[in-house]
Amino acid sequence: MPVLVDALQSRTYSVEKWKKVGGDGRTARISRHMSDTGVVHIIVFRGATKVTLDAKGRMAMPTRYRERLSSRCNGQIVLTVDKDYCLLIFPLPDWEELERKLVRLPSMHRVARRILRIMVGYATEVDLDANGRLLVSRELRDFASLDKQAILIGQGNKFELWDEERWIEKRDAWLGEDEDMDLPAELESLSF
Repeated sequence: MPVLVDALQSRTYSVEKWKKVGGDGRTARISRHMSDTGVVHIIVFRGATKVTLDAKGRMAMPTRYRERLSSRCNGQIVLTVDKDYCLLIFPLPDWEELERKLVRLPSMHRVARRILRIMVGYATEVDLDANGRLLVSRELRDFASLDKQAILIGQGNKFELWDEERWIEKRDAWLGEDEDMDLPAELESLSF
């Protein structure tokens, strides 16, 4: 059965109507899903992209992510370190949520203190500049052995930034590992 649409109504843009179904109609939709524990996770960033750091340590954020970062966090980003010797790049609201959890960890627990010292201690707020670049500090570049060639890996609500050579070594090692390893219970039902 054909659907009739009022011609005038179909030409009128309505922010209120878009809000009813989610989004504003102008920006890319951010997909959300609820975990078994009732936590809503925002999935925004995916894919692997080669990037370059200039002599000052600036990295141009790939164009496909800029609009999402702008709408999610106004270009306000936090960089910190990861135990795999890469950098983690968070939109500010996602970092603040994680930081609240980190600072509530028991301060007398040795491992919790180490995590807090490393992740919060190295956390650095940066803004995307007018050209969509972010400045990676010398301390963070040194930690991750970043020189010029790097790989940006989308991880849902954050990115990982790897030295290109280190990424290739780690990726190949992970792919070559025995597949009979113990999976967390959350992953046992996952199929693809």
